[in-house]
Amino acid sequence: MKAGRSGLDRIEDIELFVRVVERGSLTAAAVAVGLSVSLVSRRLSDLERDLGVRLIDRSSRMLVLTEHG
Repeated sequence: MKAGRSGLDRIEDIELFVRVVERGSLTAAAVAVGLSVSLVSRRLSDLERDLGVRLIDRSSRMLVLTEHG
């Protein structure tokens, strides 16, 4: 886990990941939780790095869950 991040941070990142999946986009998830799209993207990347797996394949136009996601 990234230095300075708590287990609570990871739970929040998992909840954010669920929002992204439910909403179908980083932008919609960001709006739903009141964060910037760049922060949502960074937190998702942090979660993937912490877990050591890619959860979502993403491009500028679409999100696709991976096998791990």
